[in-house]
Amino acid sequence: MLGRTTAVAGLGAGLALAPLLTASLVAPPSSQAQGTPGLMEFRWDNSKDYRKLYYFQSDTQRLKLSDYYLILKPKDRKTAILKLTVSMPKTFDSKIDPKRVKLCKMSEGGMLKRTRCEKQIPATVEVNAKAGTLEIFPDTPISDKSTVGVYMRIYNPFNIGMYQFNALAQAPGDIPVSSYLGSWLIQIDGTN
Repeated sequence: MLGRTTAVAGLGAGLALAPLLTASLVAPPSSQAQGTPGLMEFRWDNSKDYRKLYYFQSDTQRLKLSDYYLILKPKDRKTAILKLTVSMPKTFDSKIDPKRVKLCKMSEGGMLKRTRCEKQIPATVEVNAKAGTLEIFPDTPISDKSTVGVYMRIYNPFNIGMYQFNALAQAPGDIPVSSYLGSWLIQIDGTN
C-alpha cells in the first residue's frame, strides 16, 4: 500500500509540474530592438580613422516608416560647417525625398527624454541617388558650439544588415575641401 501511495503522490506532483515544463519549452516572445546604437561595437579593421557618431532611429524593421536622427555633437567637429555631406552605401535602397530631410538643432535623447529636432536650420537639401549622397547647404554656416543633426523620415530598405553612413563637412574658408567627421552605423532588422 505504501508503494501505491508514493506512486500516486508522484503522479500528482508530475501533473502539477506539467504546466511549468510546457511553459519552459515554449520560446519567450522576441524582444523589440531599440532604435539606438549598441553599447559595444565590433569592427574587423578598428583604426583611428573611424569615428563613431550618435544616431537614433525610431524603427529598425525593414520596410517600416522610420525617423532618422543623425547627430553631430560639438565634440564631433572643430569648425563651423558650410556644407554637410552624408554618404550612404548604394545597397541602402531607400528613396529619400529632399522635402522630408531637415537640418536641425537637436535635443539629444536619453533615458528620460526623446531625441528630437528643436529648431529647423534653413538649408537647401540635394539628393544624389547615383552617388549615394545627401548634400545639405545651410543658409549660414553652422556654429560648432551646438548639437545639430540631420532628420529624415524615410522607409527602411528591404535588405537587412548594417549600413555605414559617413559625415563629411566643408568648413568656411578659401579652399573648398570636405573633411571626415565620423560615421553612423545604421542597422536594419528582419521582420519578427
